[in-house]
Amino acid sequence: MKVTKLEIIVIDFDEIGEKDIADLVENARYPNRCISPSVISVESRHIGEWSDDHPLNKTDTADEFARNLFGKKDV
Repeated sequence: MKVTKLEIIVIDFDEIGEKDIADLVENARYPNRCISPSVISVESRHIGEWSDDHPLNKTDTADEFARNLFGKKDV
């Protein structure tokens, strides 16, 4: 068996907050309980006003913007 670490970003359009986002990820109904995610840590940053032109809304700039926003990490 393996454990897999994922790094994801969640844009909180409804401003539900860190705890509720973590709860949603952990308690989602996954088919046949095929995965059992556990949120280890949560970090949030302000990204300014959202628009169609926001760097997180564009596939060619989203990854780099997120890395810079949260600090680049060597994995």
